[in-house]
Amino acid sequence: MALALTAVGANAAVYGDVNGDQEVNIADVNAVIDMILTANDELAGDVNNDGEINIADVNSVIEVILGLHEDPVYDGPVVGGDISMLTKYESHQRMALRYGITNAHYYDLNGAVIDDVITWTKQQGWNAARVRLFVNPANASAADKGQGVIQNLDTVKVLGRRIKEAGMQFMLDFHYSDSWADPVKQFTPADWAGLDDDALTQRIYEYTRDCLRALKAAGATPDYIQTGNEISYGMLWGPVGTPNSQLKKCYSGDETNWERFTNLLKAAGRACREECPQAKIILHTERVAKPNIMLNFYDQMKSKQVDYDIIGLSYYPYYHGGLTNLANALNKLANNYQDKDIMIVETGYCYHYPITGDYDLSPTWPITYEGQRKFTADLVARLKPYSKVKGLFWWFPEANEYGLGGNYWNTLHVNDAWYNAGLWDHETGRALPALYELKSFVE
Repeated sequence: MALALTAVGANAAVYGDVNGDQEVNIADVNAVIDMILTANDELAGDVNNDGEINIADVNSVIEVILGLHEDPVYDGPVVGGDISMLTKYESHQRMALRYGITNAHYYDLNGAVIDDVITWTKQQGWNAARVRLFVNPANASAADKGQGVIQNLDTVKVLGRRIKEAGMQFMLDFHYSDSWADPVKQFTPADWAGLDDDALTQRIYEYTRDCLRALKAAGATPDYIQTGNEISYGMLWGPVGTPNSQLKKCYSGDETNWERFTNLLKAAGRACREECPQAKIILHTERVAKPNIMLNFYDQMKSKQVDYDIIGLSYYPYYHGGLTNLANALNKLANNYQDKDIMIVETGYCYHYPITGDYDLSPTWPITYEGQRKFTADLVARLKPYSKVKGLFWWFPEANEYGLGGNYWNTLHVNDAWYNAGLWDHETGRALPALYELKSFVE
């Protein structure tokens, strides 16, 4: 993230550009020296923003010239969404135009066309976005592909670079699988199926390293990295078709497989530290409604000395219950792991048609535009008192089939079934009030 303008002077927008010519070179070194010799306290000369102009500012400019300067790591709160399907929607909207369908767009709340969803959400106060990555989604089932399993490394390069170019924080979500990875599915990628545990540990290190190198080269360096998605019961259990009794799952109260699992996490984390030392590592679980299982997971991480920075949680009220359940989980985490920050890396609530789950919260938050907005506002209000909660991400906000149905359905639609907990209405293409509400998390 670029330094604020005040850190480089009123005439420059590039760190170290003292003379305001949009370049950093020996002329800027000479400019700082001249200010020191003439006692000129012009703001542009205070390169390191310490309130003085002296030899430290000369050194700061030299570091930029030599390529030694690194932008400061942003440590404030982040809010945004997992926008992993955005490029697919955009491509189908362009295809719709070729069919003569002119209404297939993203629109704002008032009906104005949004030219670029990422830059527009930045204007609405979002400062981060998340993208998932599968090992080889070509191996996924047709049903899973139809529900959004498409994100290979090329997809993530494109989205990651756009996120970074918009000046937003980029969260990379490794699914160490060819398809969905969640509490009931953590299947080993087909190409890794024959590896023993030692070889698998080496492979996850190499794969993580290579992906991060490719993303850096593409201008898509992650700021946050999830080493696994919803891994409450472990990951890389075994290939699809493995009998359940042979899957290498991790359970509370049973030490079996935890050493194997944490070795995998350590290998992935080592690659993250080597390739993206400024990025923060997230370990993602979803047992808000079962805090004892959640606590056992992070206790295992501590006892096995797994290196990470942030506790990542999924919180969906229809699966995990009301905000009291969430607060109970947050209290336990804040008390037991005081050295870790916390993020809600997935959340959502419906605006049409309820999602079947374990809890019906519609009396509290009706399944309407306003109910969805009220859920968002109440969630933010509940999170605000927790100083350790540093992030809030809406899952699949970009779902928007408007203009992609009708006679052209089989050609243009993106998902095989509508997800009605996004932040655009499938029936109008317009942004929903909850989208605008999210910015209050960082305000």
